[in-house]
Amino acid sequence: MKTIEIVITGRVQKVGFRACARKIAMDLKVTGTVMNLADGKVQIFATAESIILEKFISMLYGCPRAIIRDIKITDSVIRNYDEFSVIKNDGRISTSL
Repeated sequence: MKTIEIVITGRVQKVGFRACARKIAMDLKVTGTVMNLADGKVQIFATAESIILEKFISMLYGCPRAIIRDIKITDSVIRNYDEFSVIKNDGRISTSL
């Protein structure tokens, strides 16, 4: 298992991208969080096996209405999550789609 931080730039806010990322993560059994950043980017922390994380990243490009310009991936300290959650702009965690 490993955890990565993914920072995505492009048109990824107000287009349903966080919900799409959560659905993909749930389908692949990836755990972690996704949240909007103040600068218009989206940040994801994802934990799974390396091959699953690669598939997760590639599937993000299929999110409708989103236009991904760049994805920056950084290895992170292993984080244990119970599920994949959307962190709302007010800091609340949403576990529903």
